[in-house]
Amino acid sequence: MWVLGVLLAGLIGISLGLLGGGGSILTVPILLYVFRMDPKAAIATSLLVVGVTSLVGLISHARSGRVQWKTGLLFGGASMIGAWAAGTFLAPKIPAEVLLVLFGGMMLVTAIAMMRGRKGEGCSEQAMKGNGSLPLGMILAEGLVVGAVTGLVGAGGGFLVVPALVLLGRLPMGVAVGTSLLVIGMKSFAGFAGYLSSVPLRWSTALLVVGAAVVGSFVGSGLVSKVNPDTLRRSFGWFIVAMAVFLLGQEVPKLLGYPISLATHWPWLLMAIAVPTAAGIWKEYAIRTV
Repeated sequence: MWVLGVLLAGLIGISLGLLGGGGSILTVPILLYVFRMDPKAAIATSLLVVGVTSLVGLISHARSGRVQWKTGLLFGGASMIGAWAAGTFLAPKIPAEVLLVLFGGMMLVTAIAMMRGRKGEGCSEQAMKGNGSLPLGMILAEGLVVGAVTGLVGAGGGFLVVPALVLLGRLPMGVAVGTSLLVIGMKSFAGFAGYLSSVPLRWSTALLVVGAAVVGSFVGSGLVSKVNPDTLRRSFGWFIVAMAVFLLGQEVPKLLGYPISLATHWPWLLMAIAVPTAAGIWKEYAIRTV
């Protein structure tokens, strides 16, 4: 199970390296069902994993000039406040089952966003440099909301951050992806700080998953030019849908007072989903490198 968990943790980094998001939504189910963590500990640990992996991925984007620091710091600062407040004051008062059902809904929204893809490539060079006036109030308000979502359910929220940076920050897609990693890192650490005061962590497991995700992020960055992003988005999208259905099928009956257990079959179900997904991505990679 630990070997499976480490391999799956690598998928978190691969997705972040390739898409600038998406992989964080995998973290909580992996920690919950493979590493058998308590739900709130899984959410808190996921924030640490996502925060570290995002900031590592940010380095290559920053070197390539794909980070707009002013917009990212404004959005990220507001997100940190929202994430810390939600993790400190709201999450301890909400039952774990409710948080997991909310997380399952977030997974479905993420999957739909990934399969639809992202728009906004046609922005101007002026936007690339971050020139012009910014709708400061809207950026701060959106940052607070996205940060609160992150603090509650442990998802990095790249699928929310990138469109906001394109529409509100007026950034081109490539810069929005790079800048989103700055925002995700900032708010993930703020949410993690909020949980630290009330949730005990298994640090050895957390550091193991962080290490695997960081390695995966480097692999993902190296595959950017070799894998069709549309194929990858669709593959990960369906993968996340299947995981969301599993999680909701496990947690909704608990919430209604009719608990059932699917967890004993989790590794086999996961492999049945992951193997075809990986095979499709590998086939696409082989075609593009011939």
